[in-house]
Amino acid sequence: MTVTRITSVMRPEFPVLRPETSIRSAAAALVDARTAAAPVLGEEGQLFGLLTQKDCFRSALHASYYREWTGRVEDHMSRNVIFLRPQDDLIQAAEMFLQHPHRVFPVCDPGTVVGMVHRSDVLAELIRLG
Repeated sequence: MTVTRITSVMRPEFPVLRPETSIRSAAAALVDARTAAAPVLGEEGQLFGLLTQKDCFRSALHASYYREWTGRVEDHMSRNVIFLRPQDDLIQAAEMFLQHPHRVFPVCDPGTVVGMVHRSDVLAELIRLG
């Protein structure tokens, strides 16, 4: 049986956020890209955090009540990011999705985000493989 690397199912194109971006703009970027999360990159492109749609909900609810969005990405993002590596295989990714409640993980080569892998992409590939 051939080992399927995570790079075969990851999404190489994804929105990238900056820590200083307004949470409203970031939430809109996630919705526009139809993605559950986006990496937050620091000045030199290093992974600084991860912002999910769920992270945006508190600010969105606040805005619906007070008519004001507050905060920046760095105020809402997760800083301890769990990620996969390009050499990880499909089974390792599936196990990570079973162990954690996340819908998406960044795929990182040392210091660089090279893609995003969604739970649905891994499941679809497992179904395809039979």
